[in-house]
Amino acid sequence: MKTKKMYNLSVGKLIGIVLISLIVGGSLFYSGSQAISWCGAKYKTYTKSLQKNKKEFSLKNFSLKEWLKAKPQQNVQPVKVVSEQSQVIDVVKKASPAVVSMVASAEVPTFETYYQDPFGNAPNGFGDFFNFRVPQRRQNGTEEVKIGAGTGFLVSADGYIVTNGHVVSSKDAKYVVYLNGEENKGEKIEAKVLARDPNTDLAILKINRDNLPYLEFSDSSKLQVGQTAITIGYALGEFDNTVSKGVISGLARKITAGGFGQSSEQLKNLIQTDAAVNPGNSGGPMLDIEGNVVGVNVAMANAENIGFAITGNEAKRAFDEVKTNGKIAKIRKAFLGVRYVILDKEIQKKNNLPYDYGALIVRGEKITDLAVVPGSPADKADLMENDIILEVNGKKVNSRNQLADLIEKYKSNDKIKLKVYHKGKEKTVELILG
Repeated sequence: MKTKKMYNLSVGKLIGIVLISLIVGGSLFYSGSQAISWCGAKYKTYTKSLQKNKKEFSLKNFSLKEWLKAKPQQNVQPVKVVSEQSQVIDVVKKASPAVVSMVASAEVPTFETYYQDPFGNAPNGFGDFFNFRVPQRRQNGTEEVKIGAGTGFLVSADGYIVTNGHVVSSKDAKYVVYLNGEENKGEKIEAKVLARDPNTDLAILKINRDNLPYLEFSDSSKLQVGQTAITIGYALGEFDNTVSKGVISGLARKITAGGFGQSSEQLKNLIQTDAAVNPGNSGGPMLDIEGNVVGVNVAMANAENIGFAITGNEAKRAFDEVKTNGKIAKIRKAFLGVRYVILDKEIQKKNNLPYDYGALIVRGEKITDLAVVPGSPADKADLMENDIILEVNGKKVNSRNQLADLIEKYKSNDKIKLKVYHKGKEKTVELILG
């Protein structure tokens, strides 16, 4: 009597056998399907080559060698190479219809010359005898005269326009916009100034027209030095839609801007470019390589290839506020509440200080010039005289990065971190700006 051999397999071994069987079976199935697919592709290619040579497939004329040599036809997509030059051309074509020329005009008095008899009170005929007349001038009405020109650009289909504040600075002037779209090129429309930004040199205007081409904003906080910059404007107030191309040369620049007959003002957080920014370009867009607005041309330096633009984010903020509230609110500047001096190597050496950078908190000459303002954010954070503020949110405080400039980048109620040297030790202080 034969006995059956019993296999005592555990559950783990059974699962292992099943998994191995599945893997082996799956591999065989995959290999088989790939082989069938490969043979099918070879067959198609081989029969196409026979058709090309006007032959029919049969076992008699079948060649294994040629069949193996046959390569399946690959579906190759053509690669389109786009140069920067062609991109710039496309950007200009896309953006130009939304860029407008602006002309400011005002009613000025006109004068005429007339001649007066200096002997008006003399007896009749006395003046005529000498035939003597004195030339005089008097007003004879008014006439409209061009007093300025600049550039703007449409930011909505219903006629909102962004430009510089100094382009529309006169409250008595009339501002006329020259459209540049294909359907309305050269058309003149009077524009209304809705708001002048008290924070930056920006203004928002409106024309009564719909279905207009307009530009969109890009996030200017993501700009990189070296990035392509394209400017379009009414150069010198004479040549409309003049285009120039360059790169972003610098960020967060600060300048004092002003012109003949205009008061100077401090402009901060500007974009610097080597693209040409000429008189008349003011208020025109600075575009990225995608054709989106990253800045608003505002000023040129008294040097070659240095121009400046207000950030696109500032312009977008101004436009959004006007569209929502009808005005632009004055931004409340952030407040820390310390009096300080910026350290350098000379001050460090003279006072035996541990750092040659940072803002040393000090009191002023008068007894009322306190080092820390009572009740200020600095006071609440326990900052005190002789502390040194080394960093603001990781940015080192020095002569190039003044404490006031670093704080000014934030808004009231923003939370920041300060790295402070206090009584021989460094510490991190968190506070909310006033």
